[in-house]
Order: sequence, then C-alpha cells, then structure tokens
Amino acid sequence: MNIALIAHDSKKELMVQFCIAYCGILSRHTLCATGTTGKMVSEATGLSITRYMSGAQGGDQQISARIACDEIDLLLFFRDPMASKASEPNENDMLRLCDMRNIPIATNIATAEVLIHGLERGDLDWRNIVNPRN
Repeated sequence: MNIALIAHDSKKELMVQFCIAYCGILSRHTLCATGTTGKMVSEATGLSITRYMSGAQGGDQQISARIACDEIDLLLFFRDPMASKASEPNENDMLRLCDMRNIPIATNIATAEVLIHGLERGDLDWRNIVNPRN
C-alpha cells in the first residue's frame, strides 16, 4: 500500500514515535510524507520515505494530487485541532478528496493505531473490491 504521512508541527514528535512503534509494519509499504515530517521519521526509523515539500510550501498539495490520481491508499495526518493555519483550506480539500476516493484517514493517534492494526491483519484490502484500480 502507498501510505502518506503528514503532521502539524506540534504533532511531529507523536508521528515519529508512532512510526518507531510500527516500523516493522510500515517498512512493508511505500511511504511518502511532507518534507520535515518525512525527514524526522526517516532519521528516527531508517524507513525509506519519498519526501515532498514542507506543508507550508505546498507539500500537502503534492500529496493531494497523488490522492486525486488514486496513488495513495492510506493517509496518516496527525492534526493539531487547536492550531489555526492559513493552509487549512488545502487540508480540508485533501480530506474531501480522501472521502471521495474512499481512502482511510487517521487524524489522531487512536485512529492511526486502529488502521495500522487493520493493515497488519490485511483488513484494508477491501479497497481493491470497492474501488479497484485498472
């Protein structure tokens, strides 16, 4: 599966810790991330991650484009609900695209753990039935 990783500044360390904890599962998939998040996770875990620009420079839009082209299967986006950002409209567009494409999204650690355990068990293969890619 192609998994995208994004984290607001105040959630980057949480993303790093999450990826350390689930490195074994994540290593079996193709990962991409916004710039700083990808750098921090890669340095802490040794995982191979395709890095896009930072979110503020358009990295979230680059990932949105991959979502729109059905190139992302799962989005882990650790958001800070208390932080108001100028990029919020872009983030809402990205979440809307995930809804349109039936892409599972985790915006917090609890949901991310549910999805990662489902991924490990093979429960997320339903997407190939619901929205097959040709």
